Amino acid sequence: MKKKILIAEDESIIRMDIKLMLQDHGYEVVGEAGDGDRAIELAFLHKPDLILMDIKMPKINGLQASKIIASQLDLPILLITAYSQKEFVEKAQQDNIVGYLVKPISGANLIPAVEIALHQSAKANRLKQEIQNAHQEIEKRKVIERAKGILMQEEALTEQEAFKKLRETSMSRQMTMESLAQEIILQYK
Repeated sequence: MKKKILIAEDESIIRMDIKLMLQDHGYEVVGEAGDGDRAIELAFLHKPDLILMDIKMPKINGLQASKIIASQLDLPILLITAYSQKEFVEKAQQDNIVGYLVKPISGANLIPAVEIALHQSAKANRLKQEIQNAHQEIEKRKVIERAKGILMQEEALTEQEAFKKLRETSMSRQMTMESLAQEIILQYK
């Protein structure tokens, strides 16, 4: 499946060159913006895999647009600029900024930057999902431990006996241990 890319660049000739380079390498350009307002609008409309964002644009600049997009959508942004000054690099240090390209842009520096940005974004998304799964697992464990404690107290069971009762009851009733644990917690409130 082709990766979807949004280009936000106020200079139409540069935007067209970037679009052609991306299309020649199998990427789908889902939108083109000439200013930050339009970039934000298109980001919400298309939810691309990557946004190429010029820093200096009319209306809302690329850094401001990137912050707005980051606050609502988790989309990676590869910044483009004619400037390599330190102040721009420091201002561009946001979680969703995955790279930085200095003009003039050629296929030799654009395509590797895009591929790395997409790879890093996919890796970050996998890590976020793993963290979310770990948090959910911890919350399940807390509920089960709480129910186990209630059973130990209310029915004078050892920890092992309470856990065994939870496991056997959940199996016989064909429900998850977490659901059973929530039921027990509600029952003894």
